[in-house]
Amino acid sequence: MDQVVDSADEAVRDVGDGASLAVGGFGLCGIPGVLIAALLGREATELDVVSNNYGVDNWGLGLLLREHRIRRMTSSYVGENKDFVRSTSSANSRSS
Repeated sequence: MDQVVDSADEAVRDVGDGASLAVGGFGLCGIPGVLIAALLGREATELDVVSNNYGVDNWGLGLLLREHRIRRMTSSYVGENKDFVRSTSSANSRSS
């Protein structure tokens, strides 16, 4: 089976609402920035993402967070993403 595609848009074409994604990279090195940008061009929301980290504000997975596309994130490091810290702090203060 040939799984080579001609563009990032074609690669993410079948990623729909509620999809689960495993995103590679370490820190900001080796992240699939072109694929993340292609996802932003789609309407997919409620994504479940597993990655080493949550990106930073306005870069990497932080772009999907800013657009409220990620429903659940499994990550070992989130300290550089101020949007994530604000959203979890806000959610915790509302539930208190």
